[in-house]
Amino acid sequence: NELVIMPDIEKRLEAFVRVGHGFFVFPGGAGTLEEILYLLGVLLHPDNEEVPFPLIFTGPKGSASYFETIDLFIKKTLGPKAAARYQIIIDDPQRGAYEMTAGIQRVREFRKQTHDAFSFNWHLSIDHEFQKPFEPTHESMAQLDLHADQPIHLLAANLRRAFSGIVAGHVKPHALNAIEKDGPFKIHGDPTIMKLMNELLQSFIKQHRMKINQEN
Repeated sequence: NELVIMPDIEKRLEAFVRVGHGFFVFPGGAGTLEEILYLLGVLLHPDNEEVPFPLIFTGPKGSASYFETIDLFIKKTLGPKAAARYQIIIDDPQRGAYEMTAGIQRVREFRKQTHDAFSFNWHLSIDHEFQKPFEPTHESMAQLDLHADQPIHLLAANLRRAFSGIVAGHVKPHALNAIEKDGPFKIHGDPTIMKLMNELLQSFIKQHRMKINQEN
């Protein structure tokens, strides 16, 4: 019941992860995917392989295509290890509640065994790459490492930054002003990853989860 204002999105996301026992993800847009990539990147750190953390993507029937697109993107960029860290449960709130309750019970048992707090996830390792503030600019977006030849948790971190820049370029005044002055942000990476990102964003636009201009 208290208002807590964090200095940047990275601190905000870490706070959510540290105090959470498990997450439901409801259908959103590019910003929701940014949050998913942050959490998956944390969970994919080698030190966190044994840490239970229930993650369920859920919503009504109309959200199926949104999560199918995200699921395909994750599997083709981050691979099966990433896909194994979440469940997709569509139009079945009872099953979602059951799976989350079971997952939180596993979290409780793990924290008992490791003498971790119930109120704060001290045991979770969060790489510095997930804590450094990222300011989307033309320069920082162009320098993102979006190549597959890196540990998957670091690729997740850079993909998260890319989507942070996409969100900023649509809604944040400083990014909108920069784009108006110097043109769109440009990103570079493996052709396969770039193609997957393009297909994903096109699907968001078709589902009216992103706007390419004020008229659409």
